[in-house]
Amino acid sequence: MTPAAGECLVCFVARQLDEFGCNSTHRFASHYRDRVAPRATALLARLSAMGACCCDCEMFMNTYEPAPRLWTQAYESVDSDGYGAWADAKPPDTMPPCATTRRGSTKPCANWVRLSRSRDR
Repeated sequence: MTPAAGECLVCFVARQLDEFGCNSTHRFASHYRDRVAPRATALLARLSAMGACCCDCEMFMNTYEPAPRLWTQAYESVDSDGYGAWADAKPPDTMPPCATTRRGSTKPCANWVRLSRSRDR
């Protein structure tokens, strides 16, 4: 459960969730903050305001997603009867290694983008 050198918060949490799963807390985000960015005292409040209010896995449901450059391309195919089918773009099955951030940062690396939250919700 040790963050790798230069590993960003989001990559660390994703890696830990893949290995240990979610326990409905911010245990991995808190652990990262304590180990890498102890001055980020408002991290959990910021994540909550961004949509990850209750646990680590909400970071990936409401806050961050893989960068568009990592997704497969959408495409249209035609079957033998001449009918077309559309396949939407998909996120990667596995993420590439972390693109790294500076020590003390809680910002995501270039592998992640912030999800936009609609004001109409």
